[in-house]
Amino acid sequence: MPSAVAPQLTHMAVFARDLPAMEAFYADILGLVVSDQGSSANLGVDLVFMTADPDKHHQFVLVSGRSPDAVGNVQQVSFLVDSLATLRQVHSRAVAAGVATPRCVTHGNAFSTYFPDPEGNTIEVYCDTPWYVPQPFGVPIDLGRPDAELAAENEALCRATPGFLPRAEWQAGVAARIRARLAERRAA
Repeated sequence: MPSAVAPQLTHMAVFARDLPAMEAFYADILGLVVSDQGSSANLGVDLVFMTADPDKHHQFVLVSGRSPDAVGNVQQVSFLVDSLATLRQVHSRAVAAGVATPRCVTHGNAFSTYFPDPEGNTIEVYCDTPWYVPQPFGVPIDLGRPDAELAAENEALCRATPGFLPRAEWQAGVAARIRARLAERRAA
């Protein structure tokens, strides 16, 4: 009988050409700290492990040895933050660090800002909203607007979108689908 599997994304790793520059970027912009670092003789690479949660050894890993001609080894790396205020803070840090104008959107279920790191990997920083709309969904926003305005506009956009649900209702549906899938696998 196959065992139940409940995968959780625990971290993301990217290849880097310049580990110190990449480490500084993620520390300065996102506030990550180095939790460990070292060399892997097996892999022939250096690694820098980073986290923003003391309960997690690492959430993000930088790995040396990125090919000089490689462009954007990852589609994106996403980081959840706790609020619009924190999202604005990260956005401001990115702008202050010289990042080309970050793109800001609402996905209905989240407010996001996107920008490249020093090696061209796309970074998404986002905070959740209490709503769900089918994805993909992306409408440009101005993070300079007050929270209440952004929230009201986002709620109106969400409610006008077919498939809209309060996040808790959507989560309950997903949980039911996961339970059903696990039951099917247990029965197999």
